[in-house]
Amino acid sequence: MPATPDDLFAFLDKLAIAVSTVDHPPLHTVEDSKMLRGQIEGGHTKNLFLKDRKGNLFLIVLEEDASVDLKRVHEIIGGQGKVSFGSADLLTEVWGVQPGAVTPFGAINDHAGRVTVVLDKALLEHDRLNHHPLVNTRTTTIAREGLIAFLKATGHEPKILPVSEPA
Repeated sequence: MPATPDDLFAFLDKLAIAVSTVDHPPLHTVEDSKMLRGQIEGGHTKNLFLKDRKGNLFLIVLEEDASVDLKRVHEIIGGQGKVSFGSADLLTEVWGVQPGAVTPFGAINDHAGRVTVVLDKALLEHDRLNHHPLVNTRTTTIAREGLIAFLKATGHEPKILPVSEPA
């Protein structure tokens, strides 16, 4: 059974990582989430759940408006051949979330450590980052260092790499 938002918040509390959360209508896309600009401070993100030709899984976390060359990103993240988006079923099985709620907080559900988490270097220029807390009806703000500490505590040492393309 995947973790709930309450399980996530309890885990973060146990780690002494402070967060704040805002409830809102369901947000399925970056465009949907832009309606919250001005209400929630910090870097707003998008998350790409990818698999390579050998079945290795990656979650790339980057700024909401960042661009990524999906034909070449495998060269940066260490993929074995080109990447494609992981299926909704695979996302739910491994990361414990539904499409539209993809988040680095899904690491709490990946006990086998199947997913490599990649944080875009440009994203980490923000002190505070915003992610769905396993559901797309809330947004949780966490300090950059808190996110990294959370990921490490789940066994997901994040790779910090320049994956986005210059504007």
